[in-house]
This record gives sequence, C-alpha cells and structure tokens, in this order.
Amino acid sequence: MLEEIKDQITGEIQDLTQEQTDFLLDDQANSIGAMIMHLAATEAYFQVESLEGRTWTEEEAAYWSVGAGLGETSREAFKGKPIQHYLDIWNEVRSKTLEGFREKDDAWFASDIDENMNFHWAWFHVLDHSANHMGQIALVKKRIPKP
Repeated sequence: MLEEIKDQITGEIQDLTQEQTDFLLDDQANSIGAMIMHLAATEAYFQVESLEGRTWTEEEAAYWSVGAGLGETSREAFKGKPIQHYLDIWNEVRSKTLEGFREKDDAWFASDIDENMNFHWAWFHVLDHSANHMGQIALVKKRIPKP
C-alpha cells in the first residue's frame, strides 16, 4: 500500500517544471517539493523509531527536521531544486524502509509499542499521512498557473 500511494503521487508530479515544483498558493502554503520532503522525513522518522528501535541522531535530526515541519523554514529551504531531487530522496528513504520490512514478520507488526498501538498502526499512520498530502499536492498542482 505504501508503494501504491507513492507511485500515485510520483506519477502526478514527476514531470513538474522547476517553477511548478516551487509554486506556492499563498504566503502560508507549502510547495510540492517541500511536501515531498515532508513525506520523506516522516517516513525516515518512523523508520528509525520502529525498524531500528532508536531516535534520530543529532545529524539526522538536523537534516530531517526542516522537512518534518512544514512552514516558513521549509518554504525557504525547499526551493530551487528539480522535483526529481525530492523524489530521489524519498526513493532512498523508501528503499531503506522496504529493506527493514523484509527483516520483520507479522508478529513484529502486531506487537505492542504502547497501549492500543502496534507497528501496523504506526505504518498505517505513514500511509494515511501520505494520502492526506496527496490531496494537498493535487490541489496545489491544480492551482498552478497555466503557461
């Protein structure tokens, strides 16, 4: 399911121009490039927390924190790069996620992390999060001025 939604998002944006990748609906909006970095950062967070059983290192936190939080900082940080730059980063994160999944079994996914929460829930959250941003990406793409 994670791969299916990623493929859908990628298919919708892979041919964006630089201007389209950086387009902002208004001064409070996030670009499509920033939203892809946000999806990659969210997945990277769940990856280390669940698959590796640790938190981000200081270096990882410094790299991912701008993408993890959308807003003014990400509007400034994530511009001037082609859409493929952001997709390549997401592809790297996903590759590592899939590698980690291959080492896990159904019992691991069903095991409790906390009360009423297991690894199925955690990774469903990543899927749900992606679906929500897919809608935002579609809205932004639809509002990009036509040449």
